[in-house]
Amino acid sequence: RAVESERIVRNPARIVRKVKRAARREVRPLAPATVEKLRAASRERDATLIAVLAYAGLRPQEALGMCWGHVRDRTLLVERAVSLGELKDTKTRAHRTVRLLAPLQDDLRGWRQSCENPADGALVFPSAADRPWTKTDWDNWRRRAFDRACVAIALEGARPYDLRHSFASLLLHEGRSVMYVARQLGHDARLTLGTYGHVIDGSTTPHRSQPRTRSGPPARGRVSRKEAHA
Repeated sequence: RAVESERIVRNPARIVRKVKRAARREVRPLAPATVEKLRAASRERDATLIAVLAYAGLRPQEALGMCWGHVRDRTLLVERAVSLGELKDTKTRAHRTVRLLAPLQDDLRGWRQSCENPADGALVFPSAADRPWTKTDWDNWRRRAFDRACVAIALEGARPYDLRHSFASLLLHEGRSVMYVARQLGHDARLTLGTYGHVIDGSTTPHRSQPRTRSGPPARGRVSRKEAHA
């Protein structure tokens, strides 16, 4: 308007260049067979956490904020998350239920037994101090557990968050709608479409099958809760 009213000769904003956005890393879902190899190379607690991320699609903060009362017969209730060692609301402040596959249910049941059947209010994945994980706890887990398992199976460039992408990919390959996948993940359908559009394009043969049929502990066998935190 200043130019139109001849208060200034030209618009100074025209010489300002737009900031280039950083290129978004294309999501790389891990195949169920790869997830199972990661689990087999991990201790029971770590294998169970990997399973929750990959087969329920929870954000890491949501998985770490989950208590045993959130584990139902056929679903997981997602209503809180861990942030900097404190329990808070979820990222979107929306609560949801996520389907619970039978193999994942078996994994969680086995882990609860190894933890000596804690009460419903107890965290499924507490820290060594029996408290919610801090950022340091998470960084240590990624380095000492997840990254080591990746090295053991010669998997390069994988991140724990890729496990959540694996869940979304499984649903899309089952032929689930974008709206359904968005509800399971706990975010907007437009974000789902923008993030997983290439996965949808590659889903030429939809099928409905569970990601794995094996149940029970990972290949290394069960360990005590104390050993799991070592």
